[in-house]
Amino acid sequence: MTAARVVTFGCRLNRHESEVIDRHAAASGLRDTVIVNTCAVTASAVREARRTVRRVRRETPGARIVVTGCAAQTDPDSFAAMAEVDAVVGNEEKLQAATWTADPPAGSRVTATADIRAVAGSVGTLTGRTRSFVPVQNGCDHRCTFCIIPYGRGPSRSVPPEAVLAEVREAVRRGVPEVVLTGVDLTDYGAGLASPVTFGRLVRRILRDVPELPRLRLSSIDAAELDDALIGCFAEEARLMPHLHLSLQSHDPMILKRMRRRHTPEQAERLLERVLAARPETAFGADFIAGFPTETDAMFENTLAAVERLGLVHLHVFPYSPRPGTPAARMPQVAPETRQVRGKALRAAGERMFRRRLRDRTGTMAAILVEGEGGLGWTEDYLPAAVPGAAPGSIVERRVEAGGRRLCAA
Repeated sequence: MTAARVVTFGCRLNRHESEVIDRHAAASGLRDTVIVNTCAVTASAVREARRTVRRVRRETPGARIVVTGCAAQTDPDSFAAMAEVDAVVGNEEKLQAATWTADPPAGSRVTATADIRAVAGSVGTLTGRTRSFVPVQNGCDHRCTFCIIPYGRGPSRSVPPEAVLAEVREAVRRGVPEVVLTGVDLTDYGAGLASPVTFGRLVRRILRDVPELPRLRLSSIDAAELDDALIGCFAEEARLMPHLHLSLQSHDPMILKRMRRRHTPEQAERLLERVLAARPETAFGADFIAGFPTETDAMFENTLAAVERLGLVHLHVFPYSPRPGTPAARMPQVAPETRQVRGKALRAAGERMFRRRLRDRTGTMAAILVEGEGGLGWTEDYLPAAVPGAAPGSIVERRVEAGGRRLCAA
């Protein structure tokens, strides 16, 4: 018999949840099981999950296959109908230890997907050697016209500040040098809590109440909701890493309206200006959708030009993928080949800006959190760097220079 293993698709939060699943499975002694943790953000992600299920069945014919994650939550019946699948587990159930008990009934076919709109829980923390990912929020109350994620993750809900602080303190106690705050809609933090609190106030409290924490980093945030307290943290606290990844999706005003996004291009630009005024060394990343329905060449050029003009270094680019049941799927579609061409152009622009950032860092000092063997790690502004001979878990200050697609200790 072999230990259970998890195959993961999708976002950072999904990857961290896979680690939670893996720990529950290991603790219970679950064997001969392959758990496929799916993503629903694009149709291609769902197709790849299905292909993986079939491949796993061919390669491990005796294994029990369990499908979970956002695609399983939004369309459980289609996965349950696959002959290769033994069980389907929803996003709420997958984080419960009881789901992954050893020795399930032989030949059982279970579909367990609670109404995600009614859940009140959140996810567990994943602590590694060098980073602790602390989910402080889950779900989303917004209805962007392209997005199916609210149907997979449920409503916005927040972890109480006291519980977040306890997780951060535990990470510090274990010697972890960096905590990363994660969530589906981080800047909506405070939803569902008895006492109102913004995400910026949570960040400020962590930095104030856990002074021994070396580094705090944020995952992707919405450009519409950065509060003054968070801007103040960037200005006042060097332990908050100078790196922001923004969910922009487009930089054309009409496309943003049709996406039902809550920010305008001018608001996004003002946000970057405010953060840079508070912390000039901040590096920005962004999510973009290429070829959204009705996007003309001129509309796309507005987005493409913004990559260089705004200095966006870390890009996540997704050619538009229609999701059944979403308003955007009923809009006039851009040809698939055009979506791919535009996606390629955006990625190329992002690569140019990334390499420019590396060149600009040449000759500067960087504090590198070493994560892997060979001294591989990340700078404060989330650039890959190498410090040969440095121990994983250490933060090493070095003068750096560009070397290929990473920085190297000079």
